[in-house]
Amino acid sequence: MQDIQDQGSTNEYNPQAVESAAQQYWNARGAYEVTEDPSRPKFYCLAMLPYPSGALHMGHVRNYTIADVISRYQRMNGKNVLQPMGWDAFGLPAENAAIKNNTAPAKWTYKNIDHMRDQLKSLGYAIDWSREFATCRPDYYRWEQLMFTRLMKKGLAYRKNAVVNWDPVDQTVLANEQVIDGRGWRSGALVEKREILQWFLKITDYAQELLDGLDTLPGWPDAVKTMQRNWIGRSEGLEIHFAVENEAEPLTVFTTRPDTLMGVTFVSIAGEHPLALKAAKNNPKLAAFLDELKHGGVSEAELETQEKRGMDTGLFAIHPISGEKVPVWVANFVLMGYGTGAVMAVPGHDERDFEFAHKYQLPIKQVIAVAGVDPDYDPQHWKDWYSDKSRPDMRVVNSGELDGKSYREAFEFLAKKLEADNRGLRRVNWRLRDWGVSRQRYWGCPIPVIYCPKCEAVPVPEDQLPVVLPEDVAFSGVQSPIKADPAWRKTTCPQCGGAAERETDTFDTFMESSWYYARYTSPGANGQVDERANYWLPVDQYIGGIEHAILHLLYFRFYHKLMRDAGMVKSDEPATNLLCQGMVIAETFYRENTDGSKDWINPADVDIQRDEKARVIGAVLKSDGKPVQIGGIEKMSKSKNNGVDPQTMVDKFGADTVRLFSMFAAPPEQSLEWSEAGVEGMARFLRRFWREVITHVGQPDHPEVDPAALDAAQKTLRRQLHETIQKVSDDFGRRHAFNTAIAALMELLNALGKFTDQSDQGRAVRHEALESMVLLLNPVVPHVSHALWQALGHAQRVLDDQPWPQADAKALVRDSLTLAVQVNGKLRGTIEVAANASKEEAEALARAHPSVAAFLEGQAIRKVIVVPGKIVNIVAG
Repeated sequence: MQDIQDQGSTNEYNPQAVESAAQQYWNARGAYEVTEDPSRPKFYCLAMLPYPSGALHMGHVRNYTIADVISRYQRMNGKNVLQPMGWDAFGLPAENAAIKNNTAPAKWTYKNIDHMRDQLKSLGYAIDWSREFATCRPDYYRWEQLMFTRLMKKGLAYRKNAVVNWDPVDQTVLANEQVIDGRGWRSGALVEKREILQWFLKITDYAQELLDGLDTLPGWPDAVKTMQRNWIGRSEGLEIHFAVENEAEPLTVFTTRPDTLMGVTFVSIAGEHPLALKAAKNNPKLAAFLDELKHGGVSEAELETQEKRGMDTGLFAIHPISGEKVPVWVANFVLMGYGTGAVMAVPGHDERDFEFAHKYQLPIKQVIAVAGVDPDYDPQHWKDWYSDKSRPDMRVVNSGELDGKSYREAFEFLAKKLEADNRGLRRVNWRLRDWGVSRQRYWGCPIPVIYCPKCEAVPVPEDQLPVVLPEDVAFSGVQSPIKADPAWRKTTCPQCGGAAERETDTFDTFMESSWYYARYTSPGANGQVDERANYWLPVDQYIGGIEHAILHLLYFRFYHKLMRDAGMVKSDEPATNLLCQGMVIAETFYRENTDGSKDWINPADVDIQRDEKARVIGAVLKSDGKPVQIGGIEKMSKSKNNGVDPQTMVDKFGADTVRLFSMFAAPPEQSLEWSEAGVEGMARFLRRFWREVITHVGQPDHPEVDPAALDAAQKTLRRQLHETIQKVSDDFGRRHAFNTAIAALMELLNALGKFTDQSDQGRAVRHEALESMVLLLNPVVPHVSHALWQALGHAQRVLDDQPWPQADAKALVRDSLTLAVQVNGKLRGTIEVAANASKEEAEALARAHPSVAAFLEGQAIRKVIVVPGKIVNIVAG
């Protein structure tokens, strides 16, 4: 009891004292530092590393608590558990914040890391901090520089001119996904199309393997795998060559619908296509249109919904079968970076082309119909069946020798015909494009390349790595300081020794986050990883938001395959299981200004009125008592000012309470609605649990549980205990249903509260239940569990090394069962029968039940159905 007394009153739970004592004990013993141990099964649990923005938010708390619960549970089940932490420290937000605050990004970043590390430690996570790193440190990024130079030598890293989305305010390239309504996702500036030299990694060389590998990941959510399949986008089709009138080179298109070839009435090309640029030289209107398209960048997702716009180039393509001339148009929905930058337009059977053809009064031809049915084709009104190739009854029409053929028959016929005439060939095409890794801003890993007038692009020699990014810099606007610093740029060519310049672009920060998980396995290694990686990899449980489903998780898988092919790791995939946690959401409140804008008010500054169902029905600002508008429930964000500071909650309620609420309020994959009332409820539960233990340990000693000596009430409580052990074990280990596990433990505490038996065996059963509850709750509330384990008479220890409770099969056996009794399908009562009662005994007890007998009076019993262990159904009339 002395340790408990040191943490405050023996009767009152003091979370600050309890948590401080537990953390000091863990830290003094390096409790969560791990090494490889081939004699034990390993478990690598990893939550996606945070960006050091300055402070934790509730999404962080939820993410890392999920990981911690899984880690502690697995360790209590005998696994050698690794749970590391680091910092995704490069990136544009740090650079923009530094510019705004007139400081250097490095200083801003390291300060934020120090603060956020303290916050994470205050939450008591079982993290091996000895493996911590920040991706902005040279001892981390030197290894990705080394990998890049080797990929250059293999031809897997290359440089080419590419048309990109350019943000004129942030002065950098944006991925298509970062362009929203034609504007940069951060700056809001109108995005321009520019052609600039960019570095790429050949992820397309791994497209088929990335696609096939999804079938080996049953532990990944189907939604994530579907998004990746769609993003990789494997398409089987034909590449078809259209000769162009007065041009030496043909125009090549890729199509998955060669069966509609005879329905082509025009060809669409991207604004950056060489034919469009050539035609624009003698056509000022076309040149102006192309210039307009440059400043109208949209994401690929927006292509289908944006207004279709185009212009005739004046050029004609020659149909490869009919020999007819079809006009070549520039269309704003054709992207140079996808496919060949040209598509054959079949407005009769493609909804986008149909809309475009109507707008510009281009011909529409029907070449597909439903076999044996009146075609019912109306070229003025689009119908979904026009483009449906999956229907088995669709046949080609109005297409000469293709008439009557199915999709597959027409595909095979044209493939042979066009290949024989050298006018086309079979092709597997991919929506996936090579990964552009160049960024034009400063705060990132320098790309390790030197440009020499004689030798061109030369990789920095391995013995000269890392190329270190200077950290003590001053900004002039958004221009990168290394681009403006000739002393940093100027160098000598490592091949010829002549004057040369360094590459001043930096890597996309997805580079750092694509291999960080592997570096954790090999701290201090003289290379990206060493032999320790193959002990820990693949990651057994990866945890992070579904918003990372495509970019991060695809690059994560790709980079792992690069490391495998370089002989660094043996596994094919980086993570066996993936859990995507839901968002943390909260009420929003605002006041509307005279100009229609809104001032968003933090919920902490508002007094809320609720109805009997806890729904918000009104709110007033605490400072003036006047009403505020209710904006609804939305994701916690700075823009809506509805975030809750986790540190404030930890200071007020304790880390264990915040952890408990974040696991209880919703299943991990669903959105969690923040509720301070819910947090207070969790605090009451922990106080009650504390009092239950302290009250128990103040009573006389007790013997061991003797199952043969238990009375009915004692057996019932013990059965509930072991049913709870069984459920919590399954919820934690297999289902990750932490909320229902906690609910079961709350029910058990309620049962303990009603159990007043002070006999020797009564106290013994109570002691077993309380010890088991402490262990079952340890993954979620480790601090209070640490303290109460001692209170129950055990030496102080790292509780994660205590074996996980096991359900006693004998305790689960019921002496009696409760059966429902129905008369003509309606419930009329319940009966208690011996567990081994016969059907005849169950029937007799059911018929004798007073309520049942009343309903049977005057009726003949026609049939009695007894479902053992469940129900007795009497059919009468």
